[in-house]
Amino acid sequence: MAKLITTPNIADADAFYAALMAAHEGCSKEESDALNARLVLILANHVGDMNILLQALELARQKA
Repeated sequence: MAKLITTPNIADADAFYAALMAAHEGCSKEESDALNARLVLILANHVGDMNILLQALELARQKA
């Protein structure tokens, strides 16, 4: 079974974070939530591996 990567794996994490924050600029809470939901679905589709996605869901719930 494939294992979820949980160690830093983005070449320029700060640049991605800045782009993510910029994407939310000017959004209401509802618009921001919808943007996040669309982003999650787009990335989940890209990952495509149900086992990895389930591991990610479990990890996200643990951090809540």
